[in-house]
Amino acid sequence: MKLPLEGLKILDLSHALAGPFCSTMLADYGAQVIKIEPPGKGDIARAWGTKLPGGETDYFVGLHRNKQGIVLDLKNAEGKETFLRMVERCDVVLENFRPGTLVKLGIDYEVARKRNPGIIYCSISGFGQDGPYRDRPALDLIVQAESGMISATGDEGGHGARAGVSIADLTAGMNAALGIMMALRAKDATGVGQSIDISMLEGQLSLLSTMIGDYFSTGTIAGPMGTAYKALLPYQTFRTKTHDLALAVGSDKLWLEFCPLIGCSDMTHDPRFATNSARMQNRKALIDRLQEVFLTRSFAEWETILVGAGIPMGSINNVKQVVEHPQVIARGAIVDMVHPRAGNVRVVGVPIRLSATPGSVRTPSPSLGEHTEAVLSDVLGMTAAEIESLRAAGGLGHTSTP
Repeated sequence: MKLPLEGLKILDLSHALAGPFCSTMLADYGAQVIKIEPPGKGDIARAWGTKLPGGETDYFVGLHRNKQGIVLDLKNAEGKETFLRMVERCDVVLENFRPGTLVKLGIDYEVARKRNPGIIYCSISGFGQDGPYRDRPALDLIVQAESGMISATGDEGGHGARAGVSIADLTAGMNAALGIMMALRAKDATGVGQSIDISMLEGQLSLLSTMIGDYFSTGTIAGPMGTAYKALLPYQTFRTKTHDLALAVGSDKLWLEFCPLIGCSDMTHDPRFATNSARMQNRKALIDRLQEVFLTRSFAEWETILVGAGIPMGSINNVKQVVEHPQVIARGAIVDMVHPRAGNVRVVGVPIRLSATPGSVRTPSPSLGEHTEAVLSDVLGMTAAEIESLRAAGGLGHTSTP
């Protein structure tokens, strides 16, 4: 059976993380993603991360499976025209350059849609395609800071902390993939494409929506709370005799079941703790009491008691423990990929499981320009002589293709 996105052709001009994360999601489900890189060093992310055998980096190899890679000099007239000819035959353009860059190059959405009215042109940027911050450079850290995400993350009473992963980039990538799918759905009905404006800033606002709603209703500015959550408790980590556990008592009904299990039946109907609202008002007294109780047993003992009764709890695992986790292993969530230079590489598999048309990791990340000739032949029908002529004119840069 065909993969769900087979036949979809995407010209991927994106680099670093947000755009490539989006195109990887689509490639995993069958889209033909043509990664276009500048000649020379290619995507800046080729230099990020730890070097693998053969010179590739783990960061790039793990992020660019299932794609075809070509080099194209978009500052060269012949290279630019080749790109626009490809636009005529493809469905989507994905880019995350600073706003205005592709206008200067003459390959922006307005130009592209004249060549192909059905083209979907997805642009990811730090702050969006308009507004006073439009032209500011923005990597993930900057957007986490500007959006308020850092102010809400970290230990209580601290100065805030960056999320452990590049959450602004990753959220933008997921929003871009969703936006592309919605635009394709609209195109099915109208036959016409459109532009998509993905702002990393607004992606973070969407994640902070409950905190922003709380501010509007109470006037209170949220600060970091460590592992706790303002709207629900107990909902945080606790120390035990051995190692920490995460606990999430998600309802008043669950609270009534939880208290007797830990030997605190007296707390069940204590007016300070009987409802979530009351517990919010008496947070310190509640947490202090629970912490004393959890220190009386080991993690393993608490796991047996709580999990056996259906109380949500878990272990705080590090990355090594996660990749060796029995559930991760049972689900096959980590897969092996054979790379021609790096050898066997283990990567995270596809996270969305379709019963009839599942995505998969099929091909390794491309070396710089690896598929240039094959793609130009396949998409544009160019002959070897025509490709060589394009190379001679500088459209592929002035370096040979690896």
